[in-house]
Amino acid sequence: MKGKNMASWIWYHGDFEIYQAMKQNFDREERGMNWPAYWYTSGWNHNVYFWKEFQFDHAQTFSTIIQGKGYGKLINLEDSQETKFILGSQMTCPAGHFRIEIYVGNLSGLPCAFIEGKEIYSDHSWKASNFLGDDVIAGTSQFFTNSKQNPMHFEYSHKIQNAKRIEIVNGGTLLDFGHDLTAKTMIQFFEQFQMMVLCYGESRTEALDVADAYLKHEIRMHDDPDGSYDESTKTFTTKLRAFRYIYVPDISSLDDIGTIFVNFEFVKFPKIGAFESHDSKLNQIWRVSDRTLRLCSGIFFIDGIKRDRWVWAGDAFQCFYMNRYDFFDKEIVERTVLGLRGELDIKQHLDTIVDYSMYWLISIELYYETFADKTFVEAVYPKMKQLIDFSLEATDKLGFIHERKGDWIYIDWADFDHEGALCAEQMVLARALQSVIKISKLLNQDAQEYEATYQRLRVNIDKYFWDEGKQAYIDSYESGKRHVTRHANIFAILFDYVDEKRTQTIVKKVLRNPLIATINTPYFKFWELEALAKVGSYQDVLDTIKAYWGGMLDNGATTFWEYFDPKEKGAARYAMYGDKYGKSLCHAWGASPIYLIGRYLVGLRPTQAGYKTFEIEPQLSLLGDFNAKFPLSEKGDYVSLESKNKYLLIQATKKGGTLLVQDKQITIPTDHQLKLSFNDLY
Repeated sequence: MKGKNMASWIWYHGDFEIYQAMKQNFDREERGMNWPAYWYTSGWNHNVYFWKEFQFDHAQTFSTIIQGKGYGKLINLEDSQETKFILGSQMTCPAGHFRIEIYVGNLSGLPCAFIEGKEIYSDHSWKASNFLGDDVIAGTSQFFTNSKQNPMHFEYSHKIQNAKRIEIVNGGTLLDFGHDLTAKTMIQFFEQFQMMVLCYGESRTEALDVADAYLKHEIRMHDDPDGSYDESTKTFTTKLRAFRYIYVPDISSLDDIGTIFVNFEFVKFPKIGAFESHDSKLNQIWRVSDRTLRLCSGIFFIDGIKRDRWVWAGDAFQCFYMNRYDFFDKEIVERTVLGLRGELDIKQHLDTIVDYSMYWLISIELYYETFADKTFVEAVYPKMKQLIDFSLEATDKLGFIHERKGDWIYIDWADFDHEGALCAEQMVLARALQSVIKISKLLNQDAQEYEATYQRLRVNIDKYFWDEGKQAYIDSYESGKRHVTRHANIFAILFDYVDEKRTQTIVKKVLRNPLIATINTPYFKFWELEALAKVGSYQDVLDTIKAYWGGMLDNGATTFWEYFDPKEKGAARYAMYGDKYGKSLCHAWGASPIYLIGRYLVGLRPTQAGYKTFEIEPQLSLLGDFNAKFPLSEKGDYVSLESKNKYLLIQATKKGGTLLVQDKQITIPTDHQLKLSFNDLY
């Protein structure tokens, strides 16, 4: 029997995420301007009802709280008699077979309900209707299980932090908080309010640039749109911003005026994934990757914490992989999936980017592979089907997808030949079709049409984009330029679209070819290094992680960046998008060493959905002495291993694990730690 404390707020499935995604995507600030996301914004339902059937042999009491306006209805299923009741007070359900319906309308916010009683209480077993189509399972969250909460306001964790270093520069005071934070600045004055300017920066250079700092705030005692002053405590509190540094120009004696500290706002995810080796640089890369990912993980996985602060599907897709090897949070993946996709009817590609829609489709397969939650997949399948059908409407007679007006074929920040269909885009369309087919079959849905579309597309990709002379896939077959970039060729390896012979040709002619433009975004370094790992080039993967991400560390990074070109020096390192400080220095896709180390260097992967079975194939000779621990489920299961002095110690907290070393397969124990000598393994 479940008690009162099992009740949770309920809403129409996906609406909470759509509502919160709109708030997130309207939260960008740039040089005093507010900048809502520049794409179609999906709305949530404003009028819904929730229902559930009950059968009792004695009367039950319950109470209902809602956000919005509404009423309740008690329907006797034995005689069809209906009784309407007022919400907010205690209600009695007589003995018998009844259906309880709770109607909620909310013009300006999220219609939701909290039903609380000994046997009658709201949870995911309730159904929800928007008066259209089929009813759906009600949405819930582990964060909203108290009647006094309001699901329209997400509750963060908070931590007061002081600057780690304070220095006087150019007659002003510079505060360094050690690394990027998302926080509210608080100024506690000793005597009375004093006007001052706060110049924020992810870099020291940016904070000290009073004229051009991306975020700058001239605080006012009264009517300040970006902060407020509490006269009783003499404390000024700003709006939430992201920064590492704060510069206060023209004030070199801050100690005579007051103190500046910050209220760091975050979601507290568990510490599960861990990695440490004899290599101090690799250890630092792991720690900074973990910090970067956590800072970009809140209600959703967002792109970066200073500039956009938006939910971008490409960034989120890579975070889904990283999440597996770090905090393994199931709900943030669900929230991000639902927030990105929006309502059922699709009007525009996710974030306006065609390939981002494809990644969203693939992410449903990835979600099931990670968590084995068929209920969530069933709930999101109608949105999956509508998105792939919407995408296929923009394909030509060869099956190649093109941009509609307002669409963006992105792939990466690279110099592609965009004339006509782009090869890399066709690759991700094919891979998305594979995910739709797999999920359709999982749910016993007809996938024949998608299978035929996929097979035709695969044939035409090879027919039109493979260049036998260049031994590579070209960007465009229509322009006649026969231009080669790495991206489509990387996808061909990742998606297993090439045989062993062609794979080795691509590695030689493209991936190891210095004449092919290099990749400078961590975003596509992720995929490039995964392709190299798939062909067994683990040394290259390790060397590149240390050189590329280590290069950011050598340039002063304490979180990882959106883009890194080792040739850029000085202030030019921080410029992007035509803005001298436009580059994000804490960007979600910069955290990919978490995945590359966990999946390929330590070698953990699920072999059945939900890690019912899993394998771990560590590169022992490459890593040397190391310790690693990675999650296996959202319940806290994990596998740990230690390599030390030519011995390997390994243990898991759940069954189904297999250790692979050379040609050996060894069952990973759950009741004790297994100790193996390298002499026996090799």
